[in-house]
Amino acid sequence: MGLLNKLFGGTNETKEEKTIPWIPLNQIPQLDFIEKKSATKTQVIFKHSTRCGISSMVMRQFVGSYNLTEKDLDLYYLDLLNYRDLSNEVGYKFQVIHESPQLLVIKNGVVVAHASHGAINEIDLSRFV
Repeated sequence: MGLLNKLFGGTNETKEEKTIPWIPLNQIPQLDFIEKKSATKTQVIFKHSTRCGISSMVMRQFVGSYNLTEKDLDLYYLDLLNYRDLSNEVGYKFQVIHESPQLLVIKNGVVVAHASHGAINEIDLSRFV
């Protein structure tokens, strides 16, 4: 019965949810802070479209494989539908053309890696810690 329960969801087992140390990115002045802070600690921005199926799939994969802590880097979450102007400003400030979903890795004030769509999950963030 264990196999059938797993296949059809008839189990009482609870999955432990993974906690990601997201920092909400919702104000333009935060970008100057991120730039300055990147001199001493890697900063990462995840731009997510809450209405896009691809963005949601990439987000689930990212969360599932994320294995760093807030000691390693700062991880910002940008809901680009609610903060479109801020999303545009990210592109201007860090000289990266907007895509969605998108991940930017910032060190010493510049983007050292970025990716969009499925390529987001190919970036090994531990290389930048």
